[in-house]
Amino acid sequence: MKSTPDISLEELEALVTSKEGENLEFKEAKNKYDFEKLVKYCAALANEGGGKIVFGVTDKRPRTVVGSQAFRQPERTRAALIERLHLNIDFSLVAHPGGRVLIFQVPTHPIGNPVQYNGIYWQRQGDSLTTMTEDRLRCIFAEAGHDFSADICPGATMDDLDPDTIEDFRQRWIHKSGNHVLTTLSQKQLLKDVEALVENQLTYAALILFGTRKALGRYLGQSEVIFEYRSSTASGPAQQRKEFRQGFFGFYDGLWELINLRNDIQHFQSGLFVLDVPTFSERVVREAVLNAVSHRDYQLGGSVFIRQYPRRLVIESPGGFPVGINEQNILDRQSPRNRRIADIFAKCGLVERSGQGMNLMYELCIQESKSTPDFSGSDQYQIVLNLDGKVQNPRFLQFLEKVGRETLKLFSTAD
Repeated sequence: MKSTPDISLEELEALVTSKEGENLEFKEAKNKYDFEKLVKYCAALANEGGGKIVFGVTDKRPRTVVGSQAFRQPERTRAALIERLHLNIDFSLVAHPGGRVLIFQVPTHPIGNPVQYNGIYWQRQGDSLTTMTEDRLRCIFAEAGHDFSADICPGATMDDLDPDTIEDFRQRWIHKSGNHVLTTLSQKQLLKDVEALVENQLTYAALILFGTRKALGRYLGQSEVIFEYRSSTASGPAQQRKEFRQGFFGFYDGLWELINLRNDIQHFQSGLFVLDVPTFSERVVREAVLNAVSHRDYQLGGSVFIRQYPRRLVIESPGGFPVGINEQNILDRQSPRNRRIADIFAKCGLVERSGQGMNLMYELCIQESKSTPDFSGSDQYQIVLNLDGKVQNPRFLQFLEKVGRETLKLFSTAD
């Protein structure tokens, strides 16, 4: 379902008479238009600050409405665009006397994240598409500010890294990319290829993701995740506490297994069938942990805390929201504080490069009839993420089962 209302004839006339430039692209497309080309144009518009691509209008002045039969199922086209670009693209239809006009509205790129498709960052040049210039790419990357994880850690060497964590990353990258040439690379070359090793010097990202306990204690003691299980909110010692001070790839799976030990199943009757809903969705929890590790401020003291209660999970991470991000726009704008870490996560398929993990968390919570992620308690010094695992409305679950998973794929987060 789309969230943007169809525009009026008057608004369309204003578009038709406006100047085609960075924010507008007109295509006659009387009968059809290549979808792959549409994806590239949408990526280019996002990289240029967002805009609209209008089908059914001539691109030469004076422009006239000629109507277009391209993309007769715009809902499906929109869903496919969102799937490929991970942008909340919307559309409008206008029944003009001159014919059907279809308009796709493209938001701007996430802060500091240019949009790519098929491995290429696209931009428009005249009437054609081309790769983005290095200057333009640098301008977009600079939007997110300084990346601590890309800084060199003085004194750190390959001996400070756990080889098993590097191999874990290698296997994830091969699985994601299908590139088995990666099996032939040395661990040092592998780290160079993801810029965890720069000019034979280790970055802080390398330590955070692959470091040994001893190395993290020496160079970055605050890079740890502390897990606690508490059966109630009463003060006092936790029933279980475990400290993870090691490279992220050394404990990521183990942390989920620890949470899953007390992950009870909620059962709901739906006709002849029983719906089983885990209190804590694995995908939601993993996304929340990835967000905490890639967005926390490593220049502040303090650890990431994960506190599990019977029906609630609370994740606290040092550092407030990145510049330009708040609770109101967190679904529409992304700005990774530690880009080098986020890029490495993206390479091995743990996150999407455009940073849509929060959208996914919201969608999965809604699909399981749970409260959406709550940031109550967050301030300029820490982010507090509350995940309520209790199913709020069993009848809504039954409704979603009837709607079907394939139909749900057409829904955006806003829907």
